[in-house]
Amino acid sequence: MQQVSPIERMTRQRRIILEEMRTPGRHLTADDVYGRVRKQIPNISLGTVYRNLEVLVQTGQIRKLTLGCGRKHYDGGVHKHYHLRCGKCGLVVDVSAKAFPDLDKAAARGVDGFEITGHELEFTGICEKCRKKKKR
Repeated sequence: MQQVSPIERMTRQRRIILEEMRTPGRHLTADDVYGRVRKQIPNISLGTVYRNLEVLVQTGQIRKLTLGCGRKHYDGGVHKHYHLRCGKCGLVVDVSAKAFPDLDKAAARGVDGFEITGHELEFTGICEKCRKKKKR
């Protein structure tokens, strides 16, 4: 019988955190996750949330994003996609990678000897809600 390592074991805490992260389009900070998970597990600590988020990142179940705002966000969508970030309110929205086919190949053209193994892409702007506030 093969033993499951602690990092691979799906604990109740880890399962609830993962469920919070799997809602499409969510890009939560650890503090956001902590606030949501505390509703189900009132005695969970922020440190436990951070540790479990890191395990979920290490096991490929979620992604860690360091966006231009400097705060780390976690993304339950592990499929290839990009992000739009509002420079006013910090809203983060997914953009399909299908909108930019062959981006890796295009970036590598003209750069001798460089093998691209991955990338993160973030667009910045102002969301519709913030633009409407500005017009008032």
